[in-house]
Amino acid sequence: MGKSCFPRCRLARIMGWLQILLGGLVIIVSISSLFKFYSAGFLLHNEDICRHFYSVKDVYVGFDVKALSDRVREVLDKLESLQEKLESKVQQMEKNKDVLDRSHITGIEYKKYLEDEVIRPLYSAHIALRQIRLPKLEGIGNSTMKEDPLINTFVVEEIRKYITPKDNRISKINIYGTEGIHNTIGHACVLYKKELEQYMDYDIGSYCDDDWNLAQKLMLNGCDPLPRRRCLTRASKVYQKPYPSNESLWRLPDGRNVRWSNYQCRNFECLSSKHPKRGYSKCTGCFEMEKEKLKWVTNSSLPVDFLISDVLAIKPAVIRIGLDFGIGTGTFAARMREQNVTIISTALNLGAPFNEMIALRGLIPLYVTLNQRLPFFDNTMDLIHSTGFMDGWIDLQLMDFILYDWDRILRPGGLLWIDRFFCNRKDLDDYMYMFLQFRYKKHKWVLSPKSKDEVYLSALLEKPPRAI
Repeated sequence: MGKSCFPRCRLARIMGWLQILLGGLVIIVSISSLFKFYSAGFLLHNEDICRHFYSVKDVYVGFDVKALSDRVREVLDKLESLQEKLESKVQQMEKNKDVLDRSHITGIEYKKYLEDEVIRPLYSAHIALRQIRLPKLEGIGNSTMKEDPLINTFVVEEIRKYITPKDNRISKINIYGTEGIHNTIGHACVLYKKELEQYMDYDIGSYCDDDWNLAQKLMLNGCDPLPRRRCLTRASKVYQKPYPSNESLWRLPDGRNVRWSNYQCRNFECLSSKHPKRGYSKCTGCFEMEKEKLKWVTNSSLPVDFLISDVLAIKPAVIRIGLDFGIGTGTFAARMREQNVTIISTALNLGAPFNEMIALRGLIPLYVTLNQRLPFFDNTMDLIHSTGFMDGWIDLQLMDFILYDWDRILRPGGLLWIDRFFCNRKDLDDYMYMFLQFRYKKHKWVLSPKSKDEVYLSALLEKPPRAI
């Protein structure tokens, strides 16, 4: 009788001590959290909070109190869940004590239970608690708070490491004149926290997932620029040497140089305009080189189609570099290269490998969205060309920001080529104002009907010099 009671009594004592230990830990964590909240001023009245946080001359609003509160609650919930689970397990063992007596639980089984059900959850809560970042107090007293915005919003360690400011070594000022580097992610990333954490959840030094489409989804939804990653980009296992420059401009690239896993098509031939399920809707025929060869070099029946030769004749020998903002496979840049003009082509992989296609033709793709400020310095471009992308669907205020950014990078005397912009007739005056507000010189300005209710606009405008 005494011997059969021994394992059960020993287990009951162990579980009792565990309950006492975890209950004490929860109380300690709770008191510690409340003390930190109080010391940071979170339990003061509204007027006291203002006096506690802010001095007259220095106000800091970057610290995310809600994110901090959510993280603390997350840790407390983990500890509470662990305590409830252990209490439930003890009650279950009390009810099934006869079965336990007959089962003779071994020491290895005790060890496994403690590791899986106690130690690991407790360690997870401990790490989560240590990751919580409280404000650093700077200056006299508590007059100034300094903390990394949004850091408590994210759980994945790689994101937290990325957005934490990197102070310069040995307190030196770097070449940018700053004391450290702040890696950036767009504020909209908080709205797509789940997707961003999925994007940044990888093993450092290993291969990244084939998840460029997830990255592009984040970019298109404003989570841009994305964090850098410390994993290796995947490439085609049978990558071939690209064609030489004298062949690549007007030859369909080798399909083995593209990762096709996230496209409907599995080769370039499938991307033909005749294929009903090619996976993209814009620039019909832009993967067919024979059709592409006709663009901007042969006369068209529409007066809105300008020829490259006519445009360059307006400013002979001064158009050297430029930007093509639109959707395509780089044909505008290819034609301009034949005129010794270097063009960078913006591209997104919207249903097809546009970036890969442009690069394999020996041209320069720039992977940016409409959301992003262009990565060029002021007054540097000779030409900006836009076609097929920014049309009458676009919000007027967004368009205003974009056009001002184009004006910023276009040099005085540079050309803005609006190519086949279309919109509803009723909206034409609004869009015409958007283009005319900068008082550019008109070299060409042509309207043409697209349909009963829509109209084309093509224009060639020159940025004027402006007094400083």
